[in-house]
Amino acid sequence: MTTIQSTTDTIISQGVLPLYYHTDETVTLEILRALYRAGIRAVEYTSRGEAALGNFIKMAEIRNTEMPEMLLGIGTIKTLGQAEEYHRAGADFFISPGFVPEVAGYLIPKEVLYSPGCMTPTEIIAAEKAGVTFIKLFPGNVLGAGFMSAVKDVFPNLKFMPTGGVDTTKESIESWFKAGVSAVGMGSKLISKERMQAKDYGMIEKETRKVLEIIQELKN
Repeated sequence: MTTIQSTTDTIISQGVLPLYYHTDETVTLEILRALYRAGIRAVEYTSRGEAALGNFIKMAEIRNTEMPEMLLGIGTIKTLGQAEEYHRAGADFFISPGFVPEVAGYLIPKEVLYSPGCMTPTEIIAAEKAGVTFIKLFPGNVLGAGFMSAVKDVFPNLKFMPTGGVDTTKESIESWFKAGVSAVGMGSKLISKERMQAKDYGMIEKETRKVLEIIQELKN
């Protein structure tokens, strides 16, 4: 039984949350396998196209048979209807580009992690009041690590993760961790369109391993 705390712990212990979307079911599943081989145990699939729900249901099936310890999250959740749909489909955690109060009200009592995107202290306060404990700083490339440093002390009970603009280099990752984040979200910089088009699952696995190594090194 996953809880908000256990899901948070998994994401924080790996230090990176890979996120991606692809219309093709086979490509979607092969990327999931590549991430798993690299050592990933929590991944975010973004609900960005018509194929998303069907692909996610397949991901859940594969996870149940091949990778039982993998947590499957769903991103770009903007409505309560979407949250209900993906909860039925077996999503372990939910991520939004912005704070959606009714999604928080639906998921948090069920002990399901909800991480909304926030860009201002006002939004972070609203999310915290609703019971959110894990904030997605979005868009990270606009906010920058300096924003995290500036607000960290105001929210001592919250964990933060930037998404957008985090590169796979040690410099980029280190700047965010030094600023006080608990993990980094990584999409196109890690699982690029080029790599997906080329079906270069080996390179996705290799790059993911490299990022995990950088994060472990920084933590030690």
